[in-house]
Amino acid sequence: MKPLEVGESLPFRDGGERHVRMLNDLEFDIGEMSLSTFIMAVARDPDLPIVGIPSFPRRFFSGGQIYVNPDAGIKKPQDLTGKKVGIHAFQVTLSVLAKGDLKLQYGVNWEDIDWYCMKDEVVPIDLGDDVSMQMIDADKDIGVMLMEGEINALISPQPRKSMLAAPDRYRRLFDDTRAEDVRYFKEFGFWPIMHIMTMKRDLADSRPDLAPAILDMCDAAKSLAYSYYDDSNYALLAWSRNALEEQRELLGADPWTSGLKANRKNLEQFIGYSHDQRLIDEPFPVERLFHESVLDT
Repeated sequence: MKPLEVGESLPFRDGGERHVRMLNDLEFDIGEMSLSTFIMAVARDPDLPIVGIPSFPRRFFSGGQIYVNPDAGIKKPQDLTGKKVGIHAFQVTLSVLAKGDLKLQYGVNWEDIDWYCMKDEVVPIDLGDDVSMQMIDADKDIGVMLMEGEINALISPQPRKSMLAAPDRYRRLFDDTRAEDVRYFKEFGFWPIMHIMTMKRDLADSRPDLAPAILDMCDAAKSLAYSYYDDSNYALLAWSRNALEEQRELLGADPWTSGLKANRKNLEQFIGYSHDQRLIDEPFPVERLFHESVLDT
């Protein structure tokens, strides 16, 4: 691929494709990637030409991202057992997190659910014959499938666009999602990671100052974003400052923590989820995810 000219850009159809283009095509020197896909890639290739930087630009609690059909008889997490549940793909980070959280906290075994996927897996997987998983037709909308009862529940980062026009045809699994999220944070001590920053290994090796500099740059950008809440003229939300103060009270001064040390527990738990869900052969130390220049962060 020829180098870009000044002012030239690479087109994107949607944000999700950047993971494939970074992992499979090495199209970017530095790029954001799905945590789950990156963990799988690291586990399978000890010489992976991509390394991680412990900056995590996307996070979600899983509890608030589980939607159910109101007629499916699902009142509590345990009612998901034996049901048809839609996901973007089996290895999508939110899917792995939700499956792991449901099993760890509520005893809902992911093996006892019928999974319906809307996208192909970025990294090929083989779950065995005892797992029910199927692709939905390309012309189907998984949000419509939920509302019409073809599937009973859906794990998705925010409602699908098709769902927003008919809010009476679905509801969240947990009536009080904020209380569920706060309970999770108090129990585990973190806001779960979805995405991780990565870069080409040869670039990180040749410029050992670069990965730490990128980490510092991401932290500076975060500080700048926080500063906008000090001036209400920047916010479209009437109570944005109130929301920030409430978040700080419930989740601490900065739940967007960067660095390896502050996120070790989070990463170790997710690697364990990946192993339990047959996405990696065995757990491995979190240090394998990162370039040596950022291990002491």
